[in-house]
Amino acid sequence: MEPSTCPYPLDPTGRELHAEAARLSARGPTTRVSLPGDVEAWLVTDPVVLRSLFADTRVSKDPHRHWPGYRDLPADWPLHTWVSMRNMFNSHGADHRRLRALIAPAFTARRIRDLRPHIESITAGLLDEVASAPPGVAVDLRAHFANPLPVAVISSLLGITGRDALDEMRGLVELFFSTTTTPEQMVTGMETLYRLFGEHVAARRRNPADDLTSDLLAMRDEDGTRLSDGELTDTLMLMFSAGHETTVNLIGHAIAELLTEPRHLASLRAGEVSWEDVVEEALRWQAPLANLPLRFAVEDIAIPGGDTIRAGEPIVAGLLAANRHPAHYPDGDLFDPARADTAHLSFGHGVHFCVGSQLARLEAGIALSALFDRFPRLTAAFGELRQRPSFISNGHVDLFAIPTPAEA
Repeated sequence: MEPSTCPYPLDPTGRELHAEAARLSARGPTTRVSLPGDVEAWLVTDPVVLRSLFADTRVSKDPHRHWPGYRDLPADWPLHTWVSMRNMFNSHGADHRRLRALIAPAFTARRIRDLRPHIESITAGLLDEVASAPPGVAVDLRAHFANPLPVAVISSLLGITGRDALDEMRGLVELFFSTTTTPEQMVTGMETLYRLFGEHVAARRRNPADDLTSDLLAMRDEDGTRLSDGELTDTLMLMFSAGHETTVNLIGHAIAELLTEPRHLASLRAGEVSWEDVVEEALRWQAPLANLPLRFAVEDIAIPGGDTIRAGEPIVAGLLAANRHPAHYPDGDLFDPARADTAHLSFGHGVHFCVGSQLARLEAGIALSALFDRFPRLTAAFGELRQRPSFISNGHVDLFAIPTPAEA
């Protein structure tokens, strides 16, 4: 076994995410990895250590202040957008508190509960389209259900209209999450994405509406400060991308497992487990984001039983590895919605805990229950599922199934 200080090159194709996560876990709680562009970082696989670092004020997400290597990055570094956008995802301390305080009111528990009828309506419409497939013909549930549902929800929240622009945004976000995208594709794609979101913001300046974009344009923090134009655009891009990519993967993995192991559906129908149990276990078992870049050590941090992360060194959160770590989950590779402990780090921890976590849970619960109620005889039409080309996003390329109606 190689020492943890010997950089392990992460596979950009993501072909064997779980096997790679197991190898990285075996190297210790922290291990050096090589990212695209020969950028080295510490990847954390131990859930106890990772949870501690998530809550540690000596760990920052602001590369401008706490990553000396940031200034030497080429403009076409493939992961540039993961660290360069100025929003609450890439901020620290007072900056993060200010940005998050402006966003958080849109995601209170009450507001999320109030979205249920809207999400149910979108879900029903998508299932009508799935049901329109000719009898016996397989439908790609990722393309026609798991993907368009969260896209429709987040776009309606943000007030993004226009099918062509929305489809282009969705495609560019998938490019953003891929780690096989060339530097040229990434630069061109991000230029286009900024243009599209800039046009959306300009339209809402001219014609405010009942949506979150208009609210953010009008909102000021307690000191009377608005979001800057750059912060607003980057915040909208964050909410749009994070608001659907993770949920698409969550729904897709749950569908695939329920079709592969019908005993879980039997447990659901017998009332032995709930859809909430299924969603939470799916989040642990298949972290929607496998490895999340980047955080930075503000000062030297000694890891118990591991290495010392030096000030200024970047950190990758190994969510997939942490959620199945054998020292904490002896049967972690087993999908078990009835397990007593479904604790996971898929939404992070601490001050950067995902602000949209409850929305993702609600969407997934509604989607899964409606799908299997509408098509109780839904049949898998896939062999070995193809993994998205990414060591960041943990999702499928497609997910084919035959939607036989209950009355057939």
